[in-house]
Amino acid sequence: MIDFAHVTKSYPNGDIVVDDLDLSISPGEFVVITGKSGAGKTTIGRLLIRDLLPTKGTITIDGEDLTKLKAKNIPMLRRKIGVVFQDFKIIPDKTVGENIAIALEIAGFDNKKINAKVDRLLDMVGIPGKANLFPVQLAGGEIQRAAIARAIACDPPILFADEPTGNLDKDTSIEIFKLLQKINSDGTTVIMATHDVTLIDLNKARHIHIEKGKIISDSDKKPKSDKSSEVPESQKDSEKDPEPKRNHKYSHKDK
Repeated sequence: MIDFAHVTKSYPNGDIVVDDLDLSISPGEFVVITGKSGAGKTTIGRLLIRDLLPTKGTITIDGEDLTKLKAKNIPMLRRKIGVVFQDFKIIPDKTVGENIAIALEIAGFDNKKINAKVDRLLDMVGIPGKANLFPVQLAGGEIQRAAIARAIACDPPILFADEPTGNLDKDTSIEIFKLLQKINSDGTTVIMATHDVTLIDLNKARHIHIEKGKIISDSDKKPKSDKSSEVPESQKDSEKDPEPKRNHKYSHKDK
């Protein structure tokens, strides 16, 4: 479970980019966060990977409070969360395969197995056989697929995609969105931040719209925990729980 509880992020100049945010995301969900540029979408991602600390509130993943996380443990947190960037952040003077291999080397994967892992990832994201090409030799959509392959290389249980279709044409954007759906269907929690609301029609994913750091709407209709609305003990046997509890926990896959 990912939980933002009354999270505010402000800066010394008075700018408030996330404003008293309450947000819970269950394992395996596909969540699309929409909002205009500057609405706070990217900041949510940076808070999630502990690139930023909230000014107020707490952020937890499976009960671990990220605001209290020691600096030495931040790399382990980031292995749980793959990040896809709008501007790719692919190293231009390294091949596609080398870009992905770096992530695997940092995570401590066996050097003898890295090449095979890279090939499997490229096949999964739809650009097989392009490990030895440089980014300049790829189309924009192919570069983004390579970036996604790098983001999921260490089998993170969570993937945050920040405007992954922002620089792509409509058809390619749809292809990337469907790739994220495929990754989600394999069990990865996917959080996609985008200003392109047309993509929402492609999937019945949970849709959260934010403005000026506040949640304006959330398609998730699950009731929030509230002691005043708890069912009395005498009624529990006669009423069916409308929302079964999920017991899945985030965990790393075996290397």
